[in-house]
Amino acid sequence: MKSFLFRVYLNWMKFLCRFTAVEDNRIVILNGAGRSGSNGYVFYKYLQVNHPEFNVSLIEPWPSSHLKWESWQKIGSARYVITTHQPFKVKKGQINLQFWHGVPLKRMGIMANNTRYRDNKRNEKLWHKNADIVASNSDLYESLMSACIAIEGKKYRKIGFPRLDALTNPIIPKEKLLKDLFDTEDSQAQIGIYMPTFRYELEDKSVMEKIKSGNFFAFSDFNGEELNAALKARHQYLIVKLHPYEMRMFENFDSHYSNIAFLNNDYLFDHNYDLYELLGDTDFLMTDFSSIYFDYLHLNKPIIFITNYLKQYEKVRGLLMGPYEEITPGICVNSQKELLGNLDELDNRQIHNRRLYWLDLTNQVKGKNYCEQAFNAMTQNN
Repeated sequence: MKSFLFRVYLNWMKFLCRFTAVEDNRIVILNGAGRSGSNGYVFYKYLQVNHPEFNVSLIEPWPSSHLKWESWQKIGSARYVITTHQPFKVKKGQINLQFWHGVPLKRMGIMANNTRYRDNKRNEKLWHKNADIVASNSDLYESLMSACIAIEGKKYRKIGFPRLDALTNPIIPKEKLLKDLFDTEDSQAQIGIYMPTFRYELEDKSVMEKIKSGNFFAFSDFNGEELNAALKARHQYLIVKLHPYEMRMFENFDSHYSNIAFLNNDYLFDHNYDLYELLGDTDFLMTDFSSIYFDYLHLNKPIIFITNYLKQYEKVRGLLMGPYEEITPGICVNSQKELLGNLDELDNRQIHNRRLYWLDLTNQVKGKNYCEQAFNAMTQNN
């Protein structure tokens, strides 16, 4: 019922916005990706610095039923509408540039095990009607996206993703990140970051209870003090960046660990950072089924894959590629015991070569300046 009413609200606001005159120099970015690798936010910062001739507005969170009429007027008057999730525009004369928010590893749309046919068909129509340009970085990306959402091939442009500009150009030095999050100085520091996917959709209360209790890996053998001691002995520091839903469980959780820090959105918003503007300072990544690892390949640094709920996730939602161990260029661990046993050697030549293989497969857009390529594709489309 709520989703139906929200669609009614969107359609009504779109109708009202049609009476707003379009301004050729107005760009609106509808950001639904927060500050965790948001193409929209990174592109917004690029436009502000490099293209002052355009009137650029960042509207977030999106979508929302609490937007002021002033925001809707900006949407209605924009020549260019940028989106990070579903494509959106209110008039045929507008140009929608669709960035999306990750190279898909998890099944979605018609490919997912936990979606409804009616919703999937509605989404397909929205992409067909509203998406003018869909940013891409490879043939593989286009095949995966079209398998899930039935995007026509002619809509894709191989221009890469703005978040990759931020990834390879950290906004602060590693020493400051260490000081900000761990309040320490360590010339030997190796900073890792743990970024799991949205585990709530597993619909397993036991997983949520483990996370709520402080067991952010949801390991059956989790021991925070033991993990912290192992990291400290190796001059390793772990940033834990959970999904916002899971982070809310940690509101009253006071980390007393010296080498484990929880990164919430407040730090990112307070400093006007996107997470990708900090990732370049890290030395290794830990994740499970998050597509962040495809982007992290650009740094050519070690990746650890947490597999304790792999079977369950494959059943509930599913993955687009497999077997999992073959598509993940890094060490796979199923428990804290296995994790601790691999901390001394996170990389080797074989893993290094596999990372390069997957980077070539998932990224055909060479060079840099992805924001500039996106801007040119958008403004030269008409």
